[in-house]
Amino acid sequence: MESDGRGRLRSFALGGLVGAAGAIATLRRVSARAPRPRSIGGLAAFEDAPCYLELVGEEAQRYREGGDSVTGTS
Repeated sequence: MESDGRGRLRSFALGGLVGAAGAIATLRRVSARAPRPRSIGGLAAFEDAPCYLELVGEEAQRYREGGDSVTGTS
């Protein structure tokens, strides 16, 4: 009967060590990950889009020519 209790204690201790090692490995893996780049919200996310840059260029050209930049009329 005494060896049965010892076996359970040994199994419990071994399981605790394996669980602790797994938790430590997980924490290391999470902390070693590179930080995620911040995402840009709102209209700022589209400032580098080719269609946006083209539109801004067209509006700037109309402005330089003296036309209305909102409606596109002169």
